[in-house]
Amino acid sequence: MTVRIGLISEHASPLAILGGVDSGGQNVYVGQVAKHLAALGYEVDVFTRRDAPDLPEVVDWAPGARVIHVPAGPPCFVRKEDLLRYMDAFTLGILRFARQEGLRYDLYHANFWMSGLVALNLKEIEGTPFAVTFHALGRVRRQHQGQADEFPDERFAVEDRVVAGADLIVAECPQDRQDLRELYGADPDRIVVVPAGFDPLEFWPVDKVEARRAEDVAEGLAALDDLHIAAELLGCQCAGSDHAHALVAHQLIADP
Repeated sequence: MTVRIGLISEHASPLAILGGVDSGGQNVYVGQVAKHLAALGYEVDVFTRRDAPDLPEVVDWAPGARVIHVPAGPPCFVRKEDLLRYMDAFTLGILRFARQEGLRYDLYHANFWMSGLVALNLKEIEGTPFAVTFHALGRVRRQHQGQADEFPDERFAVEDRVVAGADLIVAECPQDRQDLRELYGADPDRIVVVPAGFDPLEFWPVDKVEARRAEDVAEGLAALDDLHIAAELLGCQCAGSDHAHALVAHQLIADP
C-alpha cells in the first residue's frame, strides 16, 4: 500500500523564485525533501498558501510529488510575520482538499512554527501523526534580534504546543537540539538530528589548485568590470581596450 505524506509549508513554496523577501533556504529544503521522498516511492503533496490569484490549485511538480495551493487569506503576498491569523483557514483548506480528493494522509511533515500549528490542528481533528522541522525558533530569534523581531508574541505559546504535540521533531544541528530541550522542554527521545544537505548536482568537491585558479579567474573578471567602469569615468579609451583587459587579467591571475 502506498504511503501518502503531506508536507506543510505555509509561506515557503518549492515553486517560488528564490531570493525573494520570504523565499530562500526553506523553499529549497521543502522541495528537496518532497522530491527525495517521492523518489523513494512515497506519494507526496506539498501544501503551501496561495499567494497569487492565478495559481492553479494543483501542480504536478515532480514524479510522485504535487504542490497544492491552499486558499488562506488574500491571494497575494503577505509577510510571514502576519500569517498567523490565516492558519485556521489553512487547516480547513487541507481538510477540504483531502475530502474532495478522497485522500487520507499517513503522516504530515510541518515546516516552520505556523505549519506546525496546522499539523497539530490536523492531528487533533483526525489523529494523523506529524513531524516538524522548525527551521528557526522564536525564543532564539527574540534573544538575538530583540525588538527587531516582528513575529507576534503568540509564537512562543504556539511553539510550546507544537513541541509537546509533535510525534517527531527534526533538529538541523546539535545546537538546535539543545535549544529545543533547554528553551522548550522537548522530549529528547522525540528529537532526531538531521543536518541540512546539499545538492551534489550543484556543489561538488574539486582539486584545491583548480578551485584556487577558478577563484582567481573570477576575481580577475570582476576586476575587469571595475577597470572598464573606471576607464569610462576617466575617459581613457585605451584602458578599456581588450589589450588592457588582457594585461590586467594576466597580472591578477599570475600574481594574486
